[in-house]
Amino acid sequence: MNKKIETAGGKLGILLPGMGAVATTFITGVLAVRKNIASPIGSLTQMGTIRLGKRPEERNPKIKDFIPLADIKNIVFGGWDIYEDNAYEAAYKAGVLEKTLLNQLKDELSTIKPMPAVFSNDYVKNISGPNVKKASNKMELANELIKDIEKFKKENNCDRLVIVWCASTEKYIQRCEVHENIESFRKGMLENHPAISPSMIYAYAALQLGIPFANGAPNLTCDIPALVSLSKINKTPIAGKDFKTGQTLMKTIVAPGLKARAIGIDGWFSTNILGNRDGEVLDDPESFKTKEVSKLSVLGSILEPEKHPDLYDDVYHKIRINYYPPRGDNKESWDNIDIFGWLGYKMQIKINFLCRDSILAAPVVLDLALFMDLAKRAGMSGIQEWLSFYFKSPQAGEGLTPQHDLFKQLMKLENTLRYLQGEDLITHLGLDYYEEIVNR
Repeated sequence: MNKKIETAGGKLGILLPGMGAVATTFITGVLAVRKNIASPIGSLTQMGTIRLGKRPEERNPKIKDFIPLADIKNIVFGGWDIYEDNAYEAAYKAGVLEKTLLNQLKDELSTIKPMPAVFSNDYVKNISGPNVKKASNKMELANELIKDIEKFKKENNCDRLVIVWCASTEKYIQRCEVHENIESFRKGMLENHPAISPSMIYAYAALQLGIPFANGAPNLTCDIPALVSLSKINKTPIAGKDFKTGQTLMKTIVAPGLKARAIGIDGWFSTNILGNRDGEVLDDPESFKTKEVSKLSVLGSILEPEKHPDLYDDVYHKIRINYYPPRGDNKESWDNIDIFGWLGYKMQIKINFLCRDSILAAPVVLDLALFMDLAKRAGMSGIQEWLSFYFKSPQAGEGLTPQHDLFKQLMKLENTLRYLQGEDLITHLGLDYYEEIVNR
């Protein structure tokens, strides 16, 4: 029996804190797809299929035809940024997309203007801009965001909203007492506690209004007890953190394969060069540490060295990110993997990935927005672990180990969709086949 899901009719507003390269590439892409100028390649919600039932049934509909998702024709865009550039100007300066494409969509992009952002150089040092809110404390800032959200919804006739964080990586913050419950968190906002970052203020404003919030950066944001509890109180989904795009995407593809074949690993050295605003921000050691912690967590979770000490107990894992302005948004990553096989013989794998960071991130933003809206309409709240597929450092329930294996993540995502629509879950066990063998 299908789980009750509210209709996806009407307009869905997608609000984006941070309207830089990722956000404007996402917005431009959706507008281009609407006009049949381009295809939504990389988006599971738009191009992915899902197997239903037994293989001989050959039921493999597109995901968007199987589950009631919002139609991209009914999406409205908005957001906040520290710069006053409209979406066309911001996309032009980001240098990700060709000018010919941007000019075809100039009229629509130019109407999308950022609201003043909640921002402080105490959390992001290497950039600054004039389009910033002023208030005496962080609770007032949250209330200003709430006013923005309500005004946007009314002016754009939106039926529902989703917020996806696309802004810069903040400095590393450790969980502390102010994060432990909603009462201490609110008190901390009134007192301008330094462990409450701008991204947390956005998340709080969203959850106060019952709006789903997804965190696309490695910041400590909605992954604190205070905001997890608020998401449950207000029956609202949350998810995070850090979009899984370039180098980490490759790790979550390659590492499960090596582990599946019981191939040992001595070391994994990763380095990146990138030159966009993200690279500039990460050139600050405090922001880099936040990203480093996110990226380092992947291998240990996949390889499970405590269960396979002979293969992975002493893996040397090193990560470097280097700001290199000439490269722009076209990030390049190198991975050197020292492995060993039968009888301990040494081998190496080299991966050179010349990727376009925002091109990989844009479909992730779309999928997260549509799936988070689905989760809200399906009555789901709290941490959405089934969306771990999209994150470098996925949130998990208290005391649980996050799942990083891309293929296990995809299985969980697809089975969640099957469950919501009353279809049998698929485990790939082929029980009928095994029962036939046993009963012979």
